[in-house]
Amino acid sequence: MLFSPGWRAPVRQDQVLAVFSAGLLLGGTLTATVLWLLSGLTEPLPGVARTGLIIAVAVLGVAREAGWVRIPMPQNARQIPQEVLRARIRRGALRFGFELGTGVRTYVSASAPYVVALGLLLAHQGPVPTILTGTGFGIGRAATAATRYASRHDEWDDRRVTRMPLLKNAIALTVLVALVLLAVHGR
Repeated sequence: MLFSPGWRAPVRQDQVLAVFSAGLLLGGTLTATVLWLLSGLTEPLPGVARTGLIIAVAVLGVAREAGWVRIPMPQNARQIPQEVLRARIRRGALRFGFELGTGVRTYVSASAPYVVALGLLLAHQGPVPTILTGTGFGIGRAATAATRYASRHDEWDDRRVTRMPLLKNAIALTVLVALVLLAVHGR
């Protein structure tokens, strides 16, 4: 019998990557939806106060990335257990991607996601830009996984590690500029 109860179809890595990426997108989108809902609590604050707080958070994020200040990030600094992927690879990849996409279950070393999250919370924008930002977070994480998969070279990790400080600082400055523009435009 071709499909006996103990038989498992071979798992293709590209399929697992697709399911993992879908989980990342769902996780980022859900987190942004929650941020948008909670942002209503900041609406009573005057616009000038929210703008000042957004800029202060963004400047603090840049200072943290540059190493000028040490601020621990509010995160669960442990990896998702391997058991998640062992039992059912596709379901595990979806769960792993979802948890990674939320940004709250795993280690996030950069300040930018936290700065953006606080900026969205304080800015109290409409649901579409807020949710699209969260989806963009998931897309960014999925792009990293897809790039790693497509490279098929171990040197990719070495190049990524050596370029990471420059990339983190560039992202932090970009987030600062974007949040300042968002804050000024939102007034």
